[in-house]
Amino acid sequence: MAISFASAFAGHDKTLEFRSARAAVLANNIANADTPNYKARDISFDSLFNAENHKLKLAGTNSRHISGEGIAGESDELLFRNANQPSLDGNTVDMQREQAEYAQNSLQFDTSFMFLDRKISGMKKALIGN
Repeated sequence: MAISFASAFAGHDKTLEFRSARAAVLANNIANADTPNYKARDISFDSLFNAENHKLKLAGTNSRHISGEGIAGESDELLFRNANQPSLDGNTVDMQREQAEYAQNSLQFDTSFMFLDRKISGMKKALIGN
């Protein structure tokens, strides 16, 4: 029987990829905290998951109908963050919020990595027999 890594990892690998991408976006926000007119960005896990796994497709009954694949949006689309208190120079980065989001994302990355490590260790023990 073949091992399906997609089902064996139970989505922890995709979560780890998301957490890495989000860390890069949050770090970019922190780096641009003093850049005039910079708009803070973020990635939503729900929008990433829904866009990747549940893309909308329009049913076409005629060959002249417009195909509507990808209507739900791109999976790597970044969202703009609403500023709680906008600055005079147009920058929407709130350093305290960005640092808190980065710390929370870091903890979630570590948790996802731990789950993935345990999945791999369990599969290794099953294969070796120890």
